[in-house]
Amino acid sequence: MKRSLIIIFLVLLLDQILKVWIKTHMHLGEEIPVFGNWFIIHFTENEGMAFGMKLGGASGKLILSIFRILAVILIGIYLYRLVRTGSHPGLIICISLIFAGAFGNIIDSAFYGLLFSESSYHQVASFLPEGGGYTSFLHGKVVDMFYFPLIEGSLPSWVPFWGGNDFVFFRPVFNLADSSITVGVFILILFQKRFFGKKN
Repeated sequence: MKRSLIIIFLVLLLDQILKVWIKTHMHLGEEIPVFGNWFIIHFTENEGMAFGMKLGGASGKLILSIFRILAVILIGIYLYRLVRTGSHPGLIICISLIFAGAFGNIIDSAFYGLLFSESSYHQVASFLPEGGGYTSFLHGKVVDMFYFPLIEGSLPSWVPFWGGNDFVFFRPVFNLADSSITVGVFILILFQKRFFGKKN
C-alpha cells in the first residue's frame, strides 16, 4: 500500500506543480523549446478529454467531469482490493499510475475554474483573482503542455482524403497526468499475462 500511495502522491504533486507554474507564468500559445524543435513546452488548455479531444458544450463538459469522478472512484476501489489481496506488484503500480493520472486531470476540471482567472493569448492567469475564477465547479479546463512535433511534412497527393495536407507527428499536446495514464495502460497491456497469471 505504501508504494502505491507514494506513486500517486508523486504523480499528483509533480503534475500540479507543473500545471500551476504553466498557468501562472505563461499565456496561451506561449512556447519554451526544451530539445530543439522536437520537444516543446507549449501552453494550451483542454476543455475535454485527454490529448486535446473534446466533448461539446457546457453539458458535455459536466458529463465528462462526472464520468471522470465515477471512474476514479471505481479505479480506487479496484486498487484497494488489489493491495488487500496481495496482487502482483507490477499490476498495483500500473493501476496506481492510471488512478493518479485520472485524479490529476479531475483536479483541473473541478477546481481550476474557481481558483484562476481566464488564460488568454495576451495575458497570464492569476491565482485567486478578486472577481473570482473564470468558471464554475467541474467546468474548469485541463492544462496541457508537452508537445513533441517529431516529424513535420506534407502527405503525398495519392493518399485518399488527406493527400497534400500538412501533418505533424506527434500533434496532440498533453500533460504529466495523461502520460501517467498512458504509461500505466501500456505496461499493463505489455505484461498482462504476468500480472494476471495464476498464483503458484
